[in-house]
Amino acid sequence: MRELRIHGRGGQGSVTAAELIAVAAFEGGVFSQAFPAFGVERRGAPVQAFVRFDDKKIRLRSQVYEPDYIIVQDSTLIKDVNVFQGVKTGGIVIVNTEKKPDYQVPEGVKLITIDATTIALKAIGLPITNTTLMGAFAAATGEIQFSTLENALKHRFPGELATKNIAAAKIAFDTVKGGA
Repeated sequence: MRELRIHGRGGQGSVTAAELIAVAAFEGGVFSQAFPAFGVERRGAPVQAFVRFDDKKIRLRSQVYEPDYIIVQDSTLIKDVNVFQGVKTGGIVIVNTEKKPDYQVPEGVKLITIDATTIALKAIGLPITNTTLMGAFAAATGEIQFSTLENALKHRFPGELATKNIAAAKIAFDTVKGGA
């Protein structure tokens, strides 16, 4: 089983990202599970969402404590939350930032940074980065295919909004693939 933990702030679409990644994975032929972890948080408060992938049925229902992958939607969380906690050696961490990282990443973990905010602003017209980071995740991990991600986005968003979100995801996908 492979596991993803998404760190974001309330209102950034972390839960939506987890759901759509799980849908894309399932469409790609693996079992998947997505769920959030939040309580009384409000817009802007730290939230987490999780996804599991496996070739067999997933019966585990706990939070993800030792993820293979981590997505950080807002790099300012890194100073407030230990986003790297529990990440497995050989894991991949994707951080939305335009800055050069100045934080310590656990040894044996691959860090990918991408300016998802700028990509989202150009492609979607809003600084909502979840679909952009989903494209980066697809390219970095191979857990989901871009075609199944595209289908999930088409089913979730209407018309032009789907087109814009797919474009943002594709730019991120190509950016990460080009840098891999």
